[in-house]
Amino acid sequence: MELSVFIRTLRKNWLVIVLLTFLGLAGSSAYTLTRVPLFESSSTVFVSTQAGSTVAELQQGSSFAQARINTYVGLVSTPAILDPVIAKLGLATTPESLSSRVSATGGLNSTLINITAADPDAVRAAQIANEVAASLSEEVPQLEPEASDGSSTIRLTRVRDAQPALKPTSPNAPVNLVIGTLVGLILGIGAAVLRTRLDNRVRTPRDAEQITTAPAIGAIAFDSNAKDRPLIVHADPLSQRAESFRALRTNLQFLDMGGRSSFVITSSIPSEGKSTTTINLAIALADAGKRVALLDTDLRKPKVAEYLSIEGGAGLTDVLIGRAKVNDVMLPWGGRSLYVLPAGKIPPNPSELLGSHQMNLLLEMLERDFDVVLCDAPPLLPVTDAAILSRATSGALMVVSAGRITKHQLTLATAALNTVGAKLAGFVMSMVPTRGPDSYYSAYGYGYGYGYRVEPAQSSKTSRKAAKQRGRSTPFATVPQSPTIDELGFTSRRTSRGTSNET
Repeated sequence: MELSVFIRTLRKNWLVIVLLTFLGLAGSSAYTLTRVPLFESSSTVFVSTQAGSTVAELQQGSSFAQARINTYVGLVSTPAILDPVIAKLGLATTPESLSSRVSATGGLNSTLINITAADPDAVRAAQIANEVAASLSEEVPQLEPEASDGSSTIRLTRVRDAQPALKPTSPNAPVNLVIGTLVGLILGIGAAVLRTRLDNRVRTPRDAEQITTAPAIGAIAFDSNAKDRPLIVHADPLSQRAESFRALRTNLQFLDMGGRSSFVITSSIPSEGKSTTTINLAIALADAGKRVALLDTDLRKPKVAEYLSIEGGAGLTDVLIGRAKVNDVMLPWGGRSLYVLPAGKIPPNPSELLGSHQMNLLLEMLERDFDVVLCDAPPLLPVTDAAILSRATSGALMVVSAGRITKHQLTLATAALNTVGAKLAGFVMSMVPTRGPDSYYSAYGYGYGYGYRVEPAQSSKTSRKAAKQRGRSTPFATVPQSPTIDELGFTSRRTSRGTSNET
């Protein structure tokens, strides 16, 4: 995992990390508070041999004593040593239980044995350590073989008596708290990394780029009032969200599509914001002086006419079946060089109509007479309409909703385009968080501290009514024209690129 990804993971899951760290600290605190304090005291026994008068004999005796040290250490926890201690101190315990609180160690190349006893009572801990040392000193000489004169060859002498401890050695509160906090922190980081690994949502442009292998050409910020103000570029052109559509417009103009300028805008699943993205992009392009043709090619659930508050009873369907002419149903909108062709009536065979020769012919005409042609198409996974239509255009633009769509769904949608040989020109991240580690929108630097004006959100009904009035305020203008094509009833009186005669 790269450092930047790791840092983003920590920022995104900081609450989980803090919570588990706190739980680790609380757990260690509870453990420490519920433990009975134990006091430890130590007594030291010196092991020596009594035989020998020469240096060689003494050296041999010392080596013998060192070799027996581990044996004596093991004897400390046996009933032979502990039973006399229990009897003398009157302890209400057994040798097995007492052995868990008594330990002995022997130093390397040394004949000293350290005996340590632990007990909730500091005085009793010292008494146990001393009595164990005394019992060991009495028992060992009886176990070792006697010398020729009947005396024992080994002698154990207590050289340091145990003293009552002034403070408990267990539990060690500072150490326990540090360990508990570190364990909680490690578990929190592990949970954050695991959560990120198991997350199957597309949340960043990098996730989408790895799946689609297409460039990111824009990011649209999440707006809680998007339903009330779907046409944000028209309703509030100074807002940050409107600025993101203008950035998308700029990036779109730099795409190399082989001289063509028609795009299908689609998504993987419904409710990713493809229709509002298409319409706002069309308005932004028209504001920049481009002649834009906006086609509602979603012949299943058309939304363009509803959002633009225009008559949608007749439209693309009527043109494709020869019931109406393009000039009769393609409408100008908003006092801009924007012309809208609604979907019309919903047909029983949308896929066949969008893949027909008439549709290809219509797109060719519109590409010649408009700077940009945008087609709002259905999602790719439920139906095949967008994939079929993409073959007749210069490419498809995929709207990817951040945090809503899964990587598997985006993979299937991309495969649907690749299967028919359509080109995925790029993708647009929609509903991108404006705050937090997944905020890609802020990376574009929109805002710049210019003090964008944010108007109070209007209701959906009021905003659409106002948009309808603004749209009707422009006198009707004929569709820009090219050589007559009687088959579709598309006549043109266009004299030069970017101009037209209005009637």
